[in-house]
Amino acid sequence: MAANGGTKAIVAALTANITIAVLKFVAFLLTASSSMLAEAIHSLADSGNQVLLLIGGKKSKKAADEEHPFGFGRERYIYAFIVSIVLFSVGGLFALYEAWEKFKDPHPIEGAFWWVPLAVLFGAIIAESFSLRTAIRESNHTRGKQSWVSFVRTAKQPELPVILLEDLGALVGLAFALFGVSMTLVTENGVWDALGTAMIGILLVAIAIILALETKSLLLGESATKADVLAIRKAIETGGPQIIHLKTLHLGPEELLVAAKISVGEAESGAEIAAAIDDAEQRIRGAVPIARVIYLEPDLKRAPAVAPPLP
Repeated sequence: MAANGGTKAIVAALTANITIAVLKFVAFLLTASSSMLAEAIHSLADSGNQVLLLIGGKKSKKAADEEHPFGFGRERYIYAFIVSIVLFSVGGLFALYEAWEKFKDPHPIEGAFWWVPLAVLFGAIIAESFSLRTAIRESNHTRGKQSWVSFVRTAKQPELPVILLEDLGALVGLAFALFGVSMTLVTENGVWDALGTAMIGILLVAIAIILALETKSLLLGESATKADVLAIRKAIETGGPQIIHLKTLHLGPEELLVAAKISVGEAESGAEIAAAIDDAEQRIRGAVPIARVIYLEPDLKRAPAVAPPLP
């Protein structure tokens, strides 16, 4: 469900951004507005990012092999991290560079096509709103009762947070561009156009940094959510064994590794221990379906060592 929802949100955003990028480039060619050029590059970068997310999703489905025994689930994290780099360099830094150039040589929007940027921007706001609505709707399937900030910070599926932030950034960026273009038309002073461009650049850099930090955490390896850890603990201990220690790790957004040392009785036979482990694995998979790789190590539960008295 999460993977399908992410793909649907990506396709919706890609369709909107390709169309919007073309219109923004046309508006820039007709008016030489730096805000429109920055927004065109922004939409172009977003389109490339969505293609990268689709590629990452496809590559992550490759079957495990000898060199990669746990599969390729983290491909989705790698491509999401590349997205943050593209957004920072192609989108943010280019917009800041263009703003600097416009500040050095400000010029108003002239000619008979002064209305084109306004029409394109209003149309883009409508298209991006539909794209954001799709991302919100698909995210709600997995967000539950979390706040949006908590969802972006804790989501194990990178696509939806990336699309949410990109679409939100696109709408705010369009508002900045609309501000810069409108003030330039009213005052006939190109400094406002440069200011709108700079605001877009700062926004994109900030979003890219947030995405990079959150994706870095996923790349390093995150444990299961607190709810899943509690469910795994309950599943193991319901059958009798007590957990000595438990560790979990996301091998991918929908694939979880569970490793635990569990206590067994001194009098239990090897067959009884093997049966208890099999039962525990079955309960874990029933409680947390994404727990696909499970290692349970039996051990005797020992009393904690008592420190010798101080002399």
